[in-house]
Amino acid sequence: MPTRPLPTFRSAARVNFIPLLTRVALVSAWPIATSFLTATLFVAATVAQDTTLDRLDPCPDGGFSVVVIPDTQAYVGGPTDESPPAPSAPSTPVTNPIFQAHVDWVIANLDPQKIAFVSHVGDIVDLNIPQQWGVARDCMDRLHGKVPYGISVGNHDMTTNGDSSLFQKYFPASRFEPFAWYGGHFEGSSLGPQISGNNANSFQLFSAGGLDFVFLHLECNAPDDVVAWANGILESYDDRLALITCHMGWGPRVKPTRPEGFITDEKGRMTWSKIHGPRANTPQQLWDKCYRRHPNLIAVFSGDQSRTQAYKAVSIGDHGNPVHEFMQDYGVGFLRLYRFTPTPHKLTPEKLQVQAITLHSGTGELCRGVPRVPDPAQHQFTFEVPIPALTNSR
Repeated sequence: MPTRPLPTFRSAARVNFIPLLTRVALVSAWPIATSFLTATLFVAATVAQDTTLDRLDPCPDGGFSVVVIPDTQAYVGGPTDESPPAPSAPSTPVTNPIFQAHVDWVIANLDPQKIAFVSHVGDIVDLNIPQQWGVARDCMDRLHGKVPYGISVGNHDMTTNGDSSLFQKYFPASRFEPFAWYGGHFEGSSLGPQISGNNANSFQLFSAGGLDFVFLHLECNAPDDVVAWANGILESYDDRLALITCHMGWGPRVKPTRPEGFITDEKGRMTWSKIHGPRANTPQQLWDKCYRRHPNLIAVFSGDQSRTQAYKAVSIGDHGNPVHEFMQDYGVGFLRLYRFTPTPHKLTPEKLQVQAITLHSGTGELCRGVPRVPDPAQHQFTFEVPIPALTNSR
């Protein structure tokens, strides 16, 4: 599958960096598969402990950033359920101040942080109704043409049987096809294109810092036909570092049976689903059927669990490669910036140092903790991933 020429996007996000780091090394060998030159690479997980600064410095030369927008369900005004309001009900405009602040922040900081890509984890809307979709479209319109981006479809963005017609109306494939960075989308289920089709599952291609990436955006609980398509995309672009956003990932490992369980139950890769009925794949099944199989996959992003808020883990794939998994669903104005900086070293293979920085898009403050995740090191941290020696050129 040939790639199209990729335009150069300069982007940036202004955040305040924490320069003093206490490193806790977690080292794991990564023998590279046949698509890469044979080498042994290492990953080290590091945690930022100093949260005394209020600002983030600009992204250094040679680096770039990826912004992850958490669930944007905080709509106000308009109808409060999926039924039309009574004719006599007062009309108030639908707005989403948090979503707008996220977009404002990205636009204002495209250059300082060299933002190369923006990914939305899904639950773009709270109610699957045109009033909220119109606001979401207006917000994302402000990024359109300024920076490559992708959207994962969350459970609030479609019906329980997986009908994402409204998402497809407001964010169809035709909206993105003029851009060279848009790779394509899954055509749709045998049940009809309204199920999984027309950009509900998509991939993007971008280059930054001298590296080439393929970025998959999968719908919540993507069924097997979507998984087969995703595996094909990752195999076709095995000469690129791979990133995935899928709405559900980490949270209560087993579906809670009582409301407080969403907060207190054991956390892990979730083994339950919300969408697509018996066709659904849980996050654990997506790991087993897709994520773990690809040696070029370095990270998976998710949201969905506002009562978990933030979680990070690293798992080892079938090829010995570390796959970092990050859940972020703050709901109170925070977004996540991932700053990538190449770190060549004479004694070890080249690696990427990645700084995960959580900040409030309205105030610019770094997150020093939230009520359910008070540890600052869960919101401000660094990790390293190897840069494989790529042999193919498409």
